[in-house]
Amino acid sequence: MKIATWNVNSAKARLPNITEWLTAAAPDVVLFQEIKCETAAFPAAAFVELGYEVHAVGQKAYNGVAILSRQPVTDLLTRLPGDEEEDPQARYVEGTIGGVRIASLYLPNGNPPGDGDSDKYRYKLRWMERLRLHAKGLLEAGAPVVLGGDYNVIPAPEDVYDPVGWRNDALFRQETRLKFQEILALGYTEAFRSLHPGRHPAYTFWDYQAGAWPRNNGLRIDHFLLSPQAADRLMGCEIDKAPRGKEKASDHTPVILEINA
Repeated sequence: MKIATWNVNSAKARLPNITEWLTAAAPDVVLFQEIKCETAAFPAAAFVELGYEVHAVGQKAYNGVAILSRQPVTDLLTRLPGDEEEDPQARYVEGTIGGVRIASLYLPNGNPPGDGDSDKYRYKLRWMERLRLHAKGLLEAGAPVVLGGDYNVIPAPEDVYDPVGWRNDALFRQETRLKFQEILALGYTEAFRSLHPGRHPAYTFWDYQAGAWPRNNGLRIDHFLLSPQAADRLMGCEIDKAPRGKEKASDHTPVILEINA
């Protein structure tokens, strides 16, 4: 099973690039983040034409996630459990595909963090705690689990081009990385780094500003976390940089996971 995650930074604005890449890469499951449209406005027909079943969870102009699958998706969950009734942001969708529980998530950015007490940063940390609790419950259920998406977390210094300059950013603050490690400590494996422990640089995001792309000033913030049952099936995990070099590209690029289904 080939599973791709990609923060597309507007599904409608990037549609030609997205469909071109899907046709060439042919993933079985696709996880999108930042579709940036309401659910009804998501360009589902273009993906159905390519053979995908489509499940999008959107909101006007911001956020939004989706799962595309060549196999049926069952037991769909469209909000991260916890404070979902008080959290209107479209950041999570999860379903079962071929016996594997798969989620597309868009974790809050959290900037500016202030001294770690800004409303946006507190929301980020609360969301991460909700994710930890839900991830724990998924482990207890026993099925293979794949949690993919834009985590807005730089796990380690080797995952950012300038660790010193980013040390106080919400993506790299110590509290952020500790919350990420708490999820891993439940028993999850971070797929890319488990296979490529020494690969550097290896980035998934390059800002549009300050020549970040041509200078390779990037961040690795798009991740797959695998339960032990899924990690046992891990065959590969790679970053495809090519889409970031296209005209009208997203500032993120796809990450591709392969597991033995």
